[in-house]
Amino acid sequence: MYKPLQSHWSEQRDIKKSLLGKGTNNKVTVTKTFLLFTENSLGKEFQKTKTPQYRGLFQHLGRLEGGLRFLVELRADLVEGLASKAVDGPHVKEMNGVLKNMLSEWFCTGFLNLERVTWQSPCEVLQKISDSEAVHPVRNWVDMKRRVGAYRRCYFFSHCAIPGEPLIVLHVALTSDISNNIQAIVKEVPPLETEDADKITTAIFYSISLTQQGLQGVELGTHLIKRVVKELQKELPQIEAFSTLSPIPGFTKWLVGLLSSQSKEQGKNELFTESEWQEISELTGDSSSETLKKLLSTNEWVRSEKLSSVLHPPLMRLCAWYLYGEKHRGYALNPVANFHLQNGSVLWRINWMGDTSPRGIGASCGIMVNYRYFLEETASNSALYLGSKQVKASEQVLALVNQFQQNSKL
Repeated sequence: MYKPLQSHWSEQRDIKKSLLGKGTNNKVTVTKTFLLFTENSLGKEFQKTKTPQYRGLFQHLGRLEGGLRFLVELRADLVEGLASKAVDGPHVKEMNGVLKNMLSEWFCTGFLNLERVTWQSPCEVLQKISDSEAVHPVRNWVDMKRRVGAYRRCYFFSHCAIPGEPLIVLHVALTSDISNNIQAIVKEVPPLETEDADKITTAIFYSISLTQQGLQGVELGTHLIKRVVKELQKELPQIEAFSTLSPIPGFTKWLVGLLSSQSKEQGKNELFTESEWQEISELTGDSSSETLKKLLSTNEWVRSEKLSSVLHPPLMRLCAWYLYGEKHRGYALNPVANFHLQNGSVLWRINWMGDTSPRGIGASCGIMVNYRYFLEETASNSALYLGSKQVKASEQVLALVNQFQQNSKL
């Protein structure tokens, strides 16, 4: 068996050089070539072993200069290929899982460096931060300068083997209270170029973006928030409150889905009260779920101040229920809620018209949410959520949930 093994690893070296080279930019081709190699070039005796043979190749690549970056890019291609069905099969899913677990080990906190971004940071870093902003897109360089300037902080994790390369980015606003809308953070110009520390009592985490899709599922966000909290406590010990201002992706889609199901059942409009439907009918000329569904799908309702006012109470209670009561395997259905609740935050406040951008209106009817981190309670809150699947929520949220239970039926 020694000679075949020797030959096998020789082939691995050849394919490794080919894959690490600059001969192709076709991601699908590279991924398929790699998959064919790992699936077909191994002898039957290797296929029967419990440990996939490509694990050894991955370990070897991870020790090479540029190898870790390549493996992150390879997993990004696997994730993309599986999502698009360009590559499929149990062996592909297994490889994706193996590589994810290995990357989780390589990208543990001991190998990660916390770096702060300022306007004096290298242009390449600023450009990457701008390009990777997935929550609130950066409009131009003036906008970018504002986000790393006075009363703002921007941090990212890099890896010792990939220095200077942002892996995940966290944006922070330094304020005097817990922000209830994103416009005040990303659109308004901070009052002064020089910070007044006496005006800073609160840190708002308003955007966290993964820049490397190959690191999906690798626990980076939680560690980044914890490290940034410590950094801010060291720099600005007067900060009393830590909170997010978070989007609610999926809320509008969920609501439109409910309206669609109700429109199929004639006369069953139980998300809104009779008086609410009557007011909607007076303003739109129709009280059907189908009409409201179309309005919500096209953002048309925001243009009418009266209709927006009528929809305010029911949308707030429906959103509260979506975040608090809608579950997936016992945990919050909304992925952002699930992330912060796992970290031990409190579902603290739901904000009407927190994001009035077309994107915000389309995704969540303009509603945003604060997840507040009470540092002395995060460990117990996290244990309660993960162990008993209980969501810690404020009186405002619980009152909205109660209104939902009294006035709406799914």
